[in-house]
Amino acid sequence: MNFDALIFDLGGVIINLDYKRTIHAFEQLGMEDFHTIYSQATQTNLFDDFETGKISAQRFINSLLPYLKPGTTPNKVVHAWNAMILDVPPEKLQLLESFRGKYPVYLLSNTNELHIPVVRREWSKITSLAMEHFFDRIFFSHEIHLRKPDRAVFEYVCEKEGLIPDRTLFIDDSIQHIQGASDFGLQTIHLTEHQSLVQLFS
Repeated sequence: MNFDALIFDLGGVIINLDYKRTIHAFEQLGMEDFHTIYSQATQTNLFDDFETGKISAQRFINSLLPYLKPGTTPNKVVHAWNAMILDVPPEKLQLLESFRGKYPVYLLSNTNELHIPVVRREWSKITSLAMEHFFDRIFFSHEIHLRKPDRAVFEYVCEKEGLIPDRTLFIDDSIQHIQGASDFGLQTIHLTEHQSLVQLFS
């Protein structure tokens, strides 16, 4: 691999995720078809709007409540939504630390205002250093109002940071994001569940 800068996805690349946990949690709350409206590969406009900051967390929760069992509280919705977020492997942070001073490193994540506090809490279990220590800049979709795999988000990051697409390596675990980045001109690696991020750079 020959590159001048790195862009990492967050969930499934740096922090472990299990989408099935959230799907199961919503099924337990009465939404048996939740998997048809949300998954790693596809999702409806409600989730897109939440990830791009077009709607608030409260509106997101209120939009789901009518489809859940009577008596379901907003806190239960939040708990179910965050169920997918797991741990941060220490070796991933060691890898990120090894890049400091060698390459500019960026984080580009489709996320939302409910997930990030939980991610930061899991992060703090491994290190006292904030997420910002490990990246030259962090791009969260709900803050920049753009999301992968849209071309506009890759263009935004590259223009903002002065990156040359074909000299920039993007790593993501979702094939649709990889395709979007590749179409834009970035170098890409599709990280599958059978691959180790650390071994890629060993």
